[in-house]
Amino acid sequence: MTPNLHSHWFPIASSTDLVPRHVYQAQLLGREFAVWRADDGYVNVWENRCLHRGVRLSIGINDGRELKCQYHGWRYANRTAGCTYIPAHPADAPARTICNNTYPAREAHGLIWTGEHASGSLPDLGCFADGIVLRPIPLNAPAEMVSESLEGYDSDVFFLVQPCDSNRSIIRGLAKPSKRDRLDLLRYHNFALQELRDHIEGQAASQDTPEPLVPIISQVAAELVDLPVLHTIGRQADFTVTITNKETVAEDVVRLRLESLTSVLPTFQPGAHIDLHLQNGLVRQYSLTNGPGETDHYTIGVKREIESRGGSATIHDHLRVGDNLAISAPRNNFPLRRDAVRTIFIAGGIGVTPLISMAQALNVQGLDFAFHYFVQSETRAAFSQELHAFNEATTFHINLSPHATSEELTHILSDPNPTYHIYVCGPIPMLDATRKIAKKQGWDDEQVHFEYFKNTNKINTEGSFEIDLARSACTFTVSEGQSILEVLRSNGINMPSSCETGACGTCRCGVIAGEIDHQDVYLTDSEKAKGNTIMTCVSRSRSDRLILDI
Repeated sequence: MTPNLHSHWFPIASSTDLVPRHVYQAQLLGREFAVWRADDGYVNVWENRCLHRGVRLSIGINDGRELKCQYHGWRYANRTAGCTYIPAHPADAPARTICNNTYPAREAHGLIWTGEHASGSLPDLGCFADGIVLRPIPLNAPAEMVSESLEGYDSDVFFLVQPCDSNRSIIRGLAKPSKRDRLDLLRYHNFALQELRDHIEGQAASQDTPEPLVPIISQVAAELVDLPVLHTIGRQADFTVTITNKETVAEDVVRLRLESLTSVLPTFQPGAHIDLHLQNGLVRQYSLTNGPGETDHYTIGVKREIESRGGSATIHDHLRVGDNLAISAPRNNFPLRRDAVRTIFIAGGIGVTPLISMAQALNVQGLDFAFHYFVQSETRAAFSQELHAFNEATTFHINLSPHATSEELTHILSDPNPTYHIYVCGPIPMLDATRKIAKKQGWDDEQVHFEYFKNTNKINTEGSFEIDLARSACTFTVSEGQSILEVLRSNGINMPSSCETGACGTCRCGVIAGEIDHQDVYLTDSEKAKGNTIMTCVSRSRSDRLILDI
């Protein structure tokens, strides 16, 4: 085999091999592939190994949106091959760098084509482009020998040889349509090619067997896309997207569909959000509402805020289909556990956005959940089409008073169970009420997961203190009016962040020593009591010095 074969397109399967919810195993030039068709029709060609223990993904489970390894249950997303869930770490969102190797795929002429480094156009099949796909004939012989033996076989058949390994090949053929009965045509070529196979294999057996091809398994890439970084410090806009759809999904709520201008968007998990860098210079955070398998785009829901500072008003009034925007990579500080016996979702208003993505993921897997949606009126119920698809799992609570809402929440949370988990997102009063009621009813802090869209606490920036960076051997002074985050960045340390108001948890940092003045709404009471984590954007030190794990 010559090295240039790795840049060629080869057929590795028939279209009919990719039946729904099936994973097909293919081989080309010594490399094994897991080939599967998602429910949206996309054909995935991946390295045939799970990144955890190397088990073949071709024996995995194709649920139409994700591929699940049979060994330890790691799940990988359609299109991106990024890991979406690790059962051994149910409370954590997998890093974006956990992504399998993918290969180019084309479907044409009834065949699935790929190549390790294939690009450009497929081979020109001329009058055979609409030919009848013959049954593939596998045989133990080098591809060169097979090709030579096929010369002069039949001018009404176009043959393609798939070189599986140095001494294994597959004959794939396309026959010209004719007046001959289709079944008779297939039978004739099947028997004729089997006879030819026996002849070729006999010829190959008399020669020395070549050494097997050993594919190079490259390390998975840390970067999923190659796009310029628009900002090198602070909140980064890693990707450029275009708005391909904008629609109203409720009163004062629009949904945007964002598609990449250049490459595949990174994998995300339910509960993730992105930073949207608006054209007026503002940066706003929005949860991704996509369901599983929707990896060719991102969708977000945006409510027009009455007291908008320029973010939601700009999106509602000025953004149009075709506009380009910069966005960050997805971050997930509100991950979904999929190991709960039952999951209870409690959404208020636009707080439905992260929870709708979570519920769709559980719904696809057939996992038990209940979805409670508190909203002022039916016209303000966003994503109602998706919610109605959950059937009896969804309950709408329309136009309840604060007292009635508390009574309903008390009823919903009246039966604490250690195998259940609660996810809540919405207006701050409802969030606070839910957390208090859950605690009063006996739910453990670790069972109640929440996300605040904003931090309404008044931030105290008085006083100065020092921060020691334990792993960097640096000491800096945080002066009055400064945040820890600002001091770190001014000294060249690019701490990640998103909301920068103490609500999202992105700038979370470990604390080794010192007394923390917590001013965020991200950490639970028990997490704050431990004193080993700080939100660097808003929280400060009550002691003269904090030692940070940086």
